[in-house]
Amino acid sequence: MNAFHEKGGFPDITTAGIAATLVLLPFVLPTVTLASEVVVFSVAALSCVFLLGMVGLLSFGQGLFFGIGAYTSAVLLKEHALATLPAVLVAAFASAACSALLAMLATRQRGIYLVMLTLAFAQMGYFAMLALNNITGGENGLTGVPRPPLLGGIGVLSGPEAIYVFLALLAFAAYLLTQRLGASPFGSVLRAIRQNETRAEALGYNVRGFKIAAFAFAGLLAGLAGAMHTVFLGFAPPNVIELGMSERLLIMAIIGGTGAPGAAFLGAGFYVLMSDWLSTLWPRWLMLIGLLLIGIVLFVRGGLWGGAAELLRRVRASRRG
Repeated sequence: MNAFHEKGGFPDITTAGIAATLVLLPFVLPTVTLASEVVVFSVAALSCVFLLGMVGLLSFGQGLFFGIGAYTSAVLLKEHALATLPAVLVAAFASAACSALLAMLATRQRGIYLVMLTLAFAQMGYFAMLALNNITGGENGLTGVPRPPLLGGIGVLSGPEAIYVFLALLAFAAYLLTQRLGASPFGSVLRAIRQNETRAEALGYNVRGFKIAAFAFAGLLAGLAGAMHTVFLGFAPPNVIELGMSERLLIMAIIGGTGAPGAAFLGAGFYVLMSDWLSTLWPRWLMLIGLLLIGIVLFVRGGLWGGAAELLRRVRASRRG
């Protein structure tokens, strides 16, 4: 049974499997820094996977909330000397609040009109960042962000290994929260809306209210990832809030699949690692990523996660046969 789909979905990976992956990642990959990057974008892609897989909503605004989380945490850490963990959490909830406010406007429309509104908000967010040059640093980004203790003078992030542990714990918490939400009555209503919005509304559910809540939770995940990105880099670059960030997060979600929370980790890992490898082979490596995306969409049902699940089912069926 899938955490997002009640019947006929792809089997979700166990919690132990995600935990083991996070533990082994820095030992399997060439550098701890690369492992940290995979973890950060896994949480960011999880926001897109949640919206697409749970509610069936396509949003080009997740990069905006990623950027809000990144810049909010950077300002709190640099200008207000807040501890790392509170700064990350405040940034995540600030992104959730912004996402809810924008969703109140976007959910007045459906289909392509809703998608275009999220696209417009994302573009507006980028230009707002440029306009608030005295706060965000404009085109130079917000540099010199310190890494204070996690909480009350305890737990200093003194090296890449310590940073990875902190990021991995946050990613694991985000995964557990998303998985739990998918299995809750709230998740059941969201699935009903995805399957038949008109029928869900006829049953008495406040469809628009549930959509706003779903957008808020997805904004929380994206904002958390943005704050993690700031802690990881030590500054907030302007590309975190560009429209291209929203596109990359959607690509990660589509490559991994939208059938389960674990698919976000697979999609983000695949994208980050392939980008790191292909960029050393050819300057136009994004064209190769595009070809890979086309191949996955055309020939691998449900993304890499769905393809792996289908292969596993066939292996099991052949063994029983």
